[in-house]
Amino acid sequence: MTRLDGPGGDPQAVARELADAVDSLTALWSVAAQGAALRLSPHQLRALRTVREAPGLNLTGLARRLDIGPPTASRLCDRLVAAGLLERDAHPHRRREVRLRLSTQGRRVLDEVADRRARALAHALAGMAPADRAALRRGLRSFRQAVEPGPAAE
Repeated sequence: MTRLDGPGGDPQAVARELADAVDSLTALWSVAAQGAALRLSPHQLRALRTVREAPGLNLTGLARRLDIGPPTASRLCDRLVAAGLLERDAHPHRRREVRLRLSTQGRRVLDEVADRRARALAHALAGMAPADRAALRRGLRSFRQAVEPGPAAE
């Protein structure tokens, strides 16, 4: 019996099912985020998460990580600063460079969105049989290992 004939099925068929599941997850993710006290676009949320992961990041670095142009990143930051979610600080050694960091409100908003998303996921997972949740967990671990480069690949 080949891998394709086994219980895992044809990789193309599984890929289509996974794509459908990702669409469902994306919808759940978006609805949960939009229920937060402050509604932000997915792009704005991604920018805030990026700054949280790399405090002190400058505008060019943010643009690169978001794969957008610097003018677009600047306008995005302008809106987030105006909303009180992001702060700009002058770099202590390079006077032309501005560093970005989350404001207290920005951290609160990201925490609220993460909490809402976790609750929505938990609710969906609660509707699954325990054995199915365990299988999903094992499958997700295996998937991450298959797509994330390990130490040998670096």
